[in-house]
Amino acid sequence: MYEKTQIGEEGESGQAGTSSRKSRRVLLQRVVSVRPGMPVGLLSVRVSRPETGDALAPGSNSQAVAVMSEYHYEYTACDSTGSRWRVAVPHTPGLCTSLPDPVKGTECSFSCNAGEFLDMKDQSCKPCAEGRYSLGTGIRFDEWDELPHGFASLSANMEMDESSAESTENCTLSKWVPRGDYIASNTDECTATLMYAVNLKQSGTVNFEYYYPDSSIIFEFFVQNDQCQPNADDSRWMKTTEKGWEFHSVELNRGNNVLYWRTTAFSVWSKVSKPVLVRNIAITGVAYTSECFPCKPGTYAAKQGSSFCKLCPANSYSNKGETSCHPCDPDKYSEKGSSSCKVRPACTDKDYFYTHTACDANGETQLMYKWAKPKICGEDLEGAVKLPASGVKTRCPPCNPGFFKTNNSTCEPCPYGSYSNGSDCVHCPAGTEPAVGFEYKWWNTLPANMETTVLSGINFEYKGLTGWEVAGDHIYTAVGASDNDFMILTLVVPGFRSPQSVMADTENKEVARITFIFETICSVNCELYFMVGMNSRTNTPVETWKGSKGKQSYTYTIEENATMSFTWAFQRTTLHETGRKYTNDVAKIYSINITNVMDGVASYCRPCALEASDIGSSCTSCPAGYYIDRDSGTCHSCPTNTILKVHQPYGAQACMSCGPGTKSNQVHAVLHAF
Repeated sequence: MYEKTQIGEEGESGQAGTSSRKSRRVLLQRVVSVRPGMPVGLLSVRVSRPETGDALAPGSNSQAVAVMSEYHYEYTACDSTGSRWRVAVPHTPGLCTSLPDPVKGTECSFSCNAGEFLDMKDQSCKPCAEGRYSLGTGIRFDEWDELPHGFASLSANMEMDESSAESTENCTLSKWVPRGDYIASNTDECTATLMYAVNLKQSGTVNFEYYYPDSSIIFEFFVQNDQCQPNADDSRWMKTTEKGWEFHSVELNRGNNVLYWRTTAFSVWSKVSKPVLVRNIAITGVAYTSECFPCKPGTYAAKQGSSFCKLCPANSYSNKGETSCHPCDPDKYSEKGSSSCKVRPACTDKDYFYTHTACDANGETQLMYKWAKPKICGEDLEGAVKLPASGVKTRCPPCNPGFFKTNNSTCEPCPYGSYSNGSDCVHCPAGTEPAVGFEYKWWNTLPANMETTVLSGINFEYKGLTGWEVAGDHIYTAVGASDNDFMILTLVVPGFRSPQSVMADTENKEVARITFIFETICSVNCELYFMVGMNSRTNTPVETWKGSKGKQSYTYTIEENATMSFTWAFQRTTLHETGRKYTNDVAKIYSINITNVMDGVASYCRPCALEASDIGSSCTSCPAGYYIDRDSGTCHSCPTNTILKVHQPYGAQACMSCGPGTKSNQVHAVLHAF
């Protein structure tokens, strides 16, 4: 069995030392023999081409030998014994003669470590060069300017009624869309599937990062094997993300695996859902890689044998395949992981914000102005504004209800069983219980059970910045790195303690309620989200306000006793662009009041339930043998030879006369015979 090929090659020849060269055409012929029993199916694995330094020397024999620049090595398909052959294949069929003979290849299960590639010339593992990386036995997809080769995006209507041709047609454009650093799902009421098939030579894994903020989308990831059977694992249903991007990994079996990322959206209040985002898909178990991949722009690998590329720090950049990052010029800036630098604009009043310091020992606070981070503007440019002077002192606001002011002007919670209006703590009168909760209406410092951060509206990563700033009688959204950043404020409550009267009312499902007063001031398409999470599960949006909204109150009723989180997220604009144009657009929260909080504080005390049990009761009780005067809330001793009724401590009628032949003890709690 043979194949006969020939091709003409233009070349130059001449005597050494002469300046004149004559062109000639070399006719190459070769008969390629295929050894009996050798598999003819090739597993195409292209290696990096060496430099073309092995060209034919002047005056060489016209029967040319093949040079490495004209061919590459490939492996044949594995046979039943797990063996294969390494063969040389011309880049263009018939280009060369004297190709190297086929040799025995490595075992099919052979693999290199992460940071290495298989050099097909000597069939050994070599470290990746600087500026390049490899997974060893895997592949990674981290650039999404277009759908990578091998991926497919499919769409379908979620309705089971196939007669609805119009609905089916409407879903043809509902697909996963590449967006540079990640790929985004659909947001309509269709089912969109991202699919990738891979054949593994050994067991491996698939892992990826995902951002899934909106529970109005159902997101599942699963794998089908050779028999088209999905993996029987509850983990196919992905959990919504709490803190930006999260990592997910699934084990893969040897052989064929088909990976599915599938989303279906459901409309909620006719609002558009936020898409699921996926990035950095990595698959291991492909046996080996014959080349290392260049680091993408904005990343670098400084050492040989890298298994990943590091992000360039802020104010630097890199091109593709770089070994280091280049600093930006002084008049330019960049964010972390950038491929280029941008010109610094002149500082404006949109680049700074104000806040207040904590109260000092004299009960005073200072107004402070700060540059928004990251600071991208230039103070020395023409037309730039200067940071206003800080340090103006004012009296501190009072403590919030349920707290008292210490000698060093800090606010501490009142002990349980007492209440305050923000000054001194007062014990609850007899027959009352503290109405525990939290009422925040003064904002000198952020309360201990609240936290704030900033979520990027571009890559959806948390930036470690302050999203909301205190301002005395309100808290407001600070300046983000970009106008499409989400300014996040979160309040966490450990649980609730219902009053005795509510616990006895089986018809009343209310466990607690949260009420807040807010306003938004916007010049473009801003949005304020209010979200609720339960038992560390993801936040679910329960209300959204778009555009400017005047000062108003909103109440949400809580019907289950659990650890709860309440989150406010403000986005100045949904436009996918960077920069600070609308920093004067703000959301303000004036007060937050949440009732019946476990381990909360009280601003007042309420009457106890008449038949409340002493067990677990939070009521303030009178001494034994004393009844409670309803009008004054004071305790009075029962008359002689009377005792107090059990669980009925209100009014003189609560004192019951002793029976014949008995008298009360001194505390009117026990009868004695005489």
